[in-house]
Amino acid sequence: MTDRKIRVLIAKPGLDGHDRGAKYIAQALRDAGMEVIYTGLRQSPEMIAEAALQEDVDVVGLSILSGAHMALVPRVLELLRANGQGNVKVFVGGIIPEEDIPALKQAGVVEVYGPGATSETIAAAIRSALPDDIVI
Repeated sequence: MTDRKIRVLIAKPGLDGHDRGAKYIAQALRDAGMEVIYTGLRQSPEMIAEAALQEDVDVVGLSILSGAHMALVPRVLELLRANGQGNVKVFVGGIIPEEDIPALKQAGVVEVYGPGATSETIAAAIRSALPDDIVI
């Protein structure tokens, strides 16, 4: 396989209408050399999984501030696996209680980021989670 850019899908699942952080991360990852697809607000887990499949992404970033992360994130992971995309790395950002993070990671989330996380930290984590033949 030849070297190629990392493809990232940034999505806002559920009814949360606040997307400033998601747009910031999308732009920061694009500035870091990644190909970024932003799905927009109010996406269902099914819409996110379908977009991930259609766009052939390496990473899905879910931005959740609504408190519905324990329902939405596992459903996205389930749908990705059902689509044969169990290799897609999933990252979560938003307002996530500390006590929920272990369960999200056990379900398959690579990392969870809260307020104050830097775009550099997120970009570095994405790079380190992927195989070496996918580069910036």
